[in-house]
Amino acid sequence: MTIFQKTIGLIINLVSFISPKLSARIAIFLFTKPFKGKITLEQSDFLETAFKEEFTYKKFPIMSYRWLGNKETVLLVHGWESNSARWKNLILELKKQDFNIIALDAPAHGNSGGNRFNALLYAEFINVISQRFKPTVIIGHSVGGMASIFSQSKYQNTSVKKIILLGAPSEFKNILERYTNMLGYNQRTITQINTTIIERYGASPEDFSTAKQLKNITSKGLIIHDKEDDIIPYEDAILIKKHFKSSTLITTNGLGHSLRDTSINKHICQFLEN
Repeated sequence: MTIFQKTIGLIINLVSFISPKLSARIAIFLFTKPFKGKITLEQSDFLETAFKEEFTYKKFPIMSYRWLGNKETVLLVHGWESNSARWKNLILELKKQDFNIIALDAPAHGNSGGNRFNALLYAEFINVISQRFKPTVIIGHSVGGMASIFSQSKYQNTSVKKIILLGAPSEFKNILERYTNMLGYNQRTITQINTTIIERYGASPEDFSTAKQLKNITSKGLIIHDKEDDIIPYEDAILIKKHFKSSTLITTNGLGHSLRDTSINKHICQFLEN
């Protein structure tokens, strides 16, 4: 834990003795506020090679990018504090293979709107794009994978035949626990965070589970996870595999959470061709 994290945790813990609700609101604000993920100049140059189209979910603008091809439509869903440009190398490879490629920016990321992020809102963004472009394949990295499963489980888009999960988390409660431990929140704050989540979303953190949502998924799946992933533990991939009926798990070593490597692109292309 850094000095900054210790200081933030201490301040929020002190606030909890005055108002647990306020401490929880601050903690959730920090948890859902991305501080990275805006598009750099270099990334912008690449994204300018796409056809850009903006959609809307409620009041939120959703930015999409298209690289046209004659084969199946592949939807790319990035993770936390990232944007659609993170897929550059994979997009270039898929273009060589003549796939039709769609990417979108998450809530509060890239060129999409909003200033808060959560997987449930992201799932709605994914559904808007899926309804428009009818992808046959969805590829999600990290929480983008979780949001993709939430979206497909809820809306059952019949066009989706294959789903690829890269370093995806299974249990939201575990993500939340790692966050509260990292900041050193006291039990008063943690209890109120859980209460506030139930009040806002109508379900407890335990209910937001990739593994549980997979019971409604009939698509063929590919799970790729690195044993040395220091963001999302490898155990999450094991749990997802257990519940993903028609899926294959590929385990890597030394690629970390980003899984940016030519070998990953090869695995993806092979899965798409089979």
